[in-house]
Amino acid sequence: MSTSASPDPGTASASSVSRAQLRFDRGHTDELMAFLAASPSPYHAVANTAARLEKAGFRQVEETEVWDGTTGGKYVLRGGAIVAWYVPEGAAAHTPFRIVGAHTDSPNLRVKPRPDSGAHGWRQVAVEVYGGPLLNSWLDRDLGLAGRLSLRDGTSRLVNVDRPLLRVPQLAIHLDRSVTSDGLKLDKQRHLQPVWGLGDDVRDGDLIAFLEEETGLEHGSVTGWDLMVHSVEPPALLGRDRDLVAGPRMDNLLSVHAGAAALAAVAGGEGASLPYIPVLAAFDHEENGSQSDTGADGPLLGSVLERSVFARGGSYEDRARAFAGTVCLSSDTGHAVHPNYAERHDPTHHPRVNGGPILKVNVNNRYATDGSGRAVFAAACEKAGVPFQSFVSNNSMPCGTTIGPITAARHGIRTVDIGVAILSMHSARELCGADDPLLLASALAAFLEG
Repeated sequence: MSTSASPDPGTASASSVSRAQLRFDRGHTDELMAFLAASPSPYHAVANTAARLEKAGFRQVEETEVWDGTTGGKYVLRGGAIVAWYVPEGAAAHTPFRIVGAHTDSPNLRVKPRPDSGAHGWRQVAVEVYGGPLLNSWLDRDLGLAGRLSLRDGTSRLVNVDRPLLRVPQLAIHLDRSVTSDGLKLDKQRHLQPVWGLGDDVRDGDLIAFLEEETGLEHGSVTGWDLMVHSVEPPALLGRDRDLVAGPRMDNLLSVHAGAAALAAVAGGEGASLPYIPVLAAFDHEENGSQSDTGADGPLLGSVLERSVFARGGSYEDRARAFAGTVCLSSDTGHAVHPNYAERHDPTHHPRVNGGPILKVNVNNRYATDGSGRAVFAAACEKAGVPFQSFVSNNSMPCGTTIGPITAARHGIRTVDIGVAILSMHSARELCGADDPLLLASALAAFLEG
């Protein structure tokens, strides 16, 4: 049996893509690497996304204010989530939406409410496991600390200590000979607490006082925090031909970055004549179920879309018509065929890096794609001159899921699951092809244009 799958019918091979057809070039991948490095937390990711949209003419609207029905680009920020949309000239109240959905969070280690701990002369930071990280990837790695500080006056401040500050030290093989025969076994409570200094005098408030000093805040002004560790090793081009990208949080900031680039490009180009209202919805908390006010299973997207309809003078009937014609591409990273574990993949579906975005299918609705959704995505890829591949799980393996089925069920809108194929998903450092980010962004722009 062949070890690789044939390209999907009707699509070009990756080598035959004409770069002149693409909306984006390799500069997009360079921008992605900078975005990954500058976004160690969901809060930084949405702030950086908002800054890019602001340069494209978008403006922030507050959820507590009255919205108007004017044309142009607008966005809402809430915690680690952002929803942005562009209303073209002549848009009716019942004009459907074209949505790119993604998520801003990644599996990692997050600081507990009482962060200061230690033992045997080591000062440590108490952390909790967030999502489903590959735990071993966080060992013996130089780590920084980033996130959001909530202040006594009701405001918040982003913090990013982007230098070697913490480390989760692995036990030497001399003290655990069984690791060579039984494999590495980590207890999430006992073995993942990072060290960040020396001393027996561990006092409550040390870490927060340190962060107040780092950010120039008055001592005692921080009353709450949402903090997480991150690898300080920067993203890098990798390989003989520099055709791979290694970096953190590709799941799923790669899709957030591509969606923002596509939305900005569409709004700045043919925005005045768009037949749809293009939307970017980047949610938080996908890695632990999406059930929060900023998650895909929360009310944020539905509220924004409805208010947009009503602000343009629409009725409930207009809202129903708009939603009925809406399509969402749920963009999240997927699995490239692994050269060392090819038997874990479906034998006829082997997505390759730099082969174009993947269309995710699961007949048990772990992904939301159906045949009509495939047709929408195929049309967008054809318009953009982008190849695409199909992904299904091996029948003997459980299938992951995304915000796609949640979005479809909660809002009653047609949803298609897509993404970019990567290796080392949920590692502290993941791997993708250097061409795939720009291929995805080009396909998303074509989709948003309709």
